[in-house]
Parts: sequence; C-alpha cells; structure tokens
Amino acid sequence: MSVQRLRTETRYSEINIHNGTVYLAGQLADDYSGDIVQQTRETLANIDAMLAEAGSDKSRILSVTIYLKDMARDYAGLNQVWDAWVAPGAAPGRACVEAAMYTPEVLVEMMVVAAV
Repeated sequence: MSVQRLRTETRYSEINIHNGTVYLAGQLADDYSGDIVQQTRETLANIDAMLAEAGSDKSRILSVTIYLKDMARDYAGLNQVWDAWVAPGAAPGRACVEAAMYTPEVLVEMMVVAAV
C-alpha cells in the first residue's frame, strides 16, 4: 500500500496518510508569545486545518499525545480549551506528558493519529 506524504520538508512530513489512517507531525501554535490557552487554541486550529487537508476531522481522531512544558502550571488551561474543542461523543485516546521543548517559548505540542 502506498504512503501519501503532504507538506514534506527535509526532516519530516506534516501529514502522512496510509491505509486509511492520518498521522500528523507534532503540531504547535503559530505564535509562541501567548499563554497556554492561546497556544492550545492555535495548536488545535492547526490540527483542524491539517486534518481537513488530509480528508479527516477532529471527530475521527483515534489518539493524541500532548506534550506540555510545565504540567503543574499548564494542565488546567490546556484542558479548558481541549474540553471546548473536542468533538462531543468522540473523545480520542489521549496521553499528556511533561517534556522539554525545542525552544523555551513553546508550551504545548500535539501529535495526532486519525481515521480518514
């Protein structure tokens, strides 16, 4: 079976589609200057756009891995935005871990696997 790669760069592809499944590279906010609420909103908007490009949407997300810079400080703000965004009745499997980010300004990154 073929693999379709979209938005490919030297090191990674933003979107990979194989066997009816969409795999997104880690998604971030566009503006790193905001707080966790703003960065989470932007990250989820980017996920919406990537899934649409792949022919999917948030109601078809199977799993998401969320990386937070500071779990104690940012978990509640993340969940505030997440709970309003997630498709009713279609909450995916989810893991949320604290992780060092590639630059200090990034507060959240998400990796998504979804059905087409």
